Amino acid sequence: MPTYVYEEILPDHSAGETFEIIQTMSEPHLTHHPKTGVPVRRIYAAPNLPTRYTEGSTKARLSNKNVEQHGFTRYEKDKVTGRYHKTAGKDKRAPEVVDAPRLKQQGF
Repeated sequence: MPTYVYEEILPDHSAGETFEIIQTMSEPHLTHHPKTGVPVRRIYAAPNLPTRYTEGSTKARLSNKNVEQHGFTRYEKDKVTGRYHKTAGKDKRAPEVVDAPRLKQQGF
């Protein structure tokens, strides 16, 4: 549900304190403060859209280049064999292929 911002209308018609309230879009706009009864008007502001965790930004952060740049190694699973193949990473200690089914049989 959207969060709407309202401001109190003071007796001299200037802006008073602001407050936020969660309402459904089908509810009518408030005309008075729900607790104090003071007249209010709704303030129209730019929506607060989260951009930090969008699909595009997540995809960019998890790109092979970015993973490698930060010192991590990425593996992707082969659906046929169940093995994991290295797709990013410069660590020489990291194997090129991890045989998950074999490790599972060995109790790892």
